[in-house]
Amino acid sequence: MHDAWQNLRNANDADIPLFATALLIAKDEYPALDTAAYVSHLHGYTRRLRDLPRSSNETAAQLQAINRFLYDELGFCGDDRDYYDPRNSYLNDVLDRRMGNPISLAVVQIELARRLGVPLEGISFPGHFLVRLPLEDGMVVLDPYQKGRSLDVAELRRRARAHTDVHELDDDRLARMLEPASHRAILTRMLRNLKGVYAEREQWEKAVRCCDRLLILDTLAVSEYRDRGACYLQLGHSRGAREDWLRYLALMPQADDAEEIALKLAALGGTLPRLN
Repeated sequence: MHDAWQNLRNANDADIPLFATALLIAKDEYPALDTAAYVSHLHGYTRRLRDLPRSSNETAAQLQAINRFLYDELGFCGDDRDYYDPRNSYLNDVLDRRMGNPISLAVVQIELARRLGVPLEGISFPGHFLVRLPLEDGMVVLDPYQKGRSLDVAELRRRARAHTDVHELDDDRLARMLEPASHRAILTRMLRNLKGVYAEREQWEKAVRCCDRLLILDTLAVSEYRDRGACYLQLGHSRGAREDWLRYLALMPQADDAEEIALKLAALGGTLPRLN
């Protein structure tokens, strides 16, 4: 499994399998996980939907059929009872329970659509993760957490304003928010969700694991050294905390929290880097 992760470090985004890598994340939590069994779940779903309309002008109808199958027939839904349950981020649990969070439900929806030739894409939107379907005359945006409900521009603006400091969202900024997310971006968002859940629950070893994977998937995610250092300190691993914080300051000497991190390093003892 280590090699599988390392192969992702420098992979082109098109070469990163979204569904398989999401299962790889789950395998960290469930080492004995039979990932092939869950791939077969999708094969079975695909077979049951093989009679979808195939003409190019039926793309929207195809997606409606996929949504009816996932949400109405199979009963997939968002977990309103315990939104931050870690199981909502692990695809094996999502497929077993038919319940998840926005991004995990989106991954199932995107993968099934891809297998059926429907070009569904993820959107790393503020707040809840969304999906989009390009059409000849524009695109439709849907919320996988709300059974694939389509969202109009007014609702998208309201949702975006709730998670940004902008009161009036112009068309250009909204359009940028609706750009398709890369596979790497989707997977890193899944891991950051998990990291936040585990930190909130003070499960520091699992939070460290998420930082480790994030640093493989996104080599520019310098803040993960800072966060992993904080987790190490909670585990009593002061050497690991020191090494990560020193690396963070070396890479981000102008960070807003550089002085704060330097003070924490000073409390651990030893020589500090010079900050400008």
